[in-house]
Amino acid sequence: MCDLCKPPPQESTKSCMDCSASYCNECFKIHHPWGTIKAQHEYVGPTTNFRPKILMCPEHETERINMYCELCRRPVCHLCKLGGNHANHRVTTMSSAYKTLKEKLSKDIDYLIGKESQVKSQISELNLLMKETECNGERAKEEAITHFEKLFEILEERKSSVLKAIDSSKKLRLDKFQTQMEEYQGLLENNGLVGYAQEVLKETDQSCFVQTAKQLHLRIQKATESLKSFRPAAQTSFEDYVVNTSKQTELLGELSFFSSGIDVPEINEEQSKVYNNALINWQHPEKDKADSYVLEYRKINREDEMSWNEIEVCGTSKIIQDLENSSTYAFRVRAYKGSICSPCSRELILHTPPAPVFSFLFDEKCGYNNEHLLLNLKRDRVESRAGFNLLLAAERIQVGYYTSLDYIIGDTGITKGKHFWAFRVEPYSYLVKVGVASSDKLQEWLRSPRDAVSPRYEQDSGHDSGSEDACFDSSQPFTLVTIGMKKFFIPKSPTSSNEPENRVLPMPTSIGIFLDYDKGKVSFYDMDHMKCLYERQVDCSHTLYPAFALMGSGGIQLEEPITAKYLEYQEDM
Repeated sequence: MCDLCKPPPQESTKSCMDCSASYCNECFKIHHPWGTIKAQHEYVGPTTNFRPKILMCPEHETERINMYCELCRRPVCHLCKLGGNHANHRVTTMSSAYKTLKEKLSKDIDYLIGKESQVKSQISELNLLMKETECNGERAKEEAITHFEKLFEILEERKSSVLKAIDSSKKLRLDKFQTQMEEYQGLLENNGLVGYAQEVLKETDQSCFVQTAKQLHLRIQKATESLKSFRPAAQTSFEDYVVNTSKQTELLGELSFFSSGIDVPEINEEQSKVYNNALINWQHPEKDKADSYVLEYRKINREDEMSWNEIEVCGTSKIIQDLENSSTYAFRVRAYKGSICSPCSRELILHTPPAPVFSFLFDEKCGYNNEHLLLNLKRDRVESRAGFNLLLAAERIQVGYYTSLDYIIGDTGITKGKHFWAFRVEPYSYLVKVGVASSDKLQEWLRSPRDAVSPRYEQDSGHDSGSEDACFDSSQPFTLVTIGMKKFFIPKSPTSSNEPENRVLPMPTSIGIFLDYDKGKVSFYDMDHMKCLYERQVDCSHTLYPAFALMGSGGIQLEEPITAKYLEYQEDM
């Protein structure tokens, strides 16, 4: 209704977005006269939903939203970028975001319009599927009822048989008890044997008495012995008639649906992972009864529905090669027994790394300190044993002793392109730094390991990890983040004085590093979810190397695919 009419109000025909009010035709002309500023107000059809003309930042109420955070995919103000939670995130101008998102939305709409006939045909197909599902569901219910009714018939038959056996045994036992009770009642006075004996005592003829009393005495003696050793003629317990249903109860508890006689295999998410290749591992309750499996996988693409690729597998694991980078794949598996096939397992979604895998090993020549670091023969694992020297020198330690970082780098440098590598940091590690370093910076670090201004000689508590980056410009010839005490520490922003609340994260099982040399950017990933945890610019004017540093007890293990081309090493190494 019109907000400006005198009672009774008329129905509105327009709503002014600037005035946040609705008007009928007459009131709109009166309050928006031609030739005035109000005549230029934006108006729409009648509505009660008035959006604000200027969007304000929800975290900084006095600031207008004028930027767009590409990482969080939300509008922000300049204070969010300078010192807020988006300080280390990549942002763009609102006009650029508007143009990009408008183009994407237009493409989405055009795509949907172009697929209109396909959507209609799929709707018709869905209607048929719904009717078919309704019929199949009712048929499945009828079959289930039939199976249960058969079970009920068997149970009723067994119930009748068991109850009949119990009744027969009960009757037999009661008859025995009745007979025994009658015998004992005969021992009472004026009944049976006692009464007959009393009558015999009245006999005065000696020869008749002796002849009768002899047999009577034997009967009384036998009855007396039964009194001394009383035993019931039957048992009252029916323990031998207890029905044991434990096994049947267990089987009924496991009663479930079956699909063609073969159980559905289940993909093991913990043992399945993707790196340069994908390792898919699954479990099957009846693996001995399955002849083979078919592993299916496809790339998830919003534009087109990709077809499934199929691979026949004899075991319960398979490695998939030649996957595209920075893509999402779905995996599922089904079992075969002869010509019988089980339904497909639940789909597993995995994300491939954002760049090709960079293969390298730890360098044992450039700056490697074998007194502090222990490198295995394959050169894919390094452990810090600096703590032993510290313990041996404990008597000489007083105050002012600085524990140093021991650096080790990869044996292959990067001069162009995009690269990705991954590794695991042992949970017991006290402090480990990982990232990239330029060749000229490495010369500085390794040439003066005891120089007080060298990062190798810093006193780092591990609680302010990566803070050394804060004192440099935003683009430096090295980028290192710290991992320790089962935590992943986000470095401080060089331009921010406020620390974000989520600066300390749980240590991922595996950590990935993505280096885009051409754009001068390095990113750190949680490999379990292929999620970017932190990124920043890095100076790529020189050759960059994977860099690692350890302090105290710690260990780093490169992911196995990294060392695939180095597995055949010399036996005499």
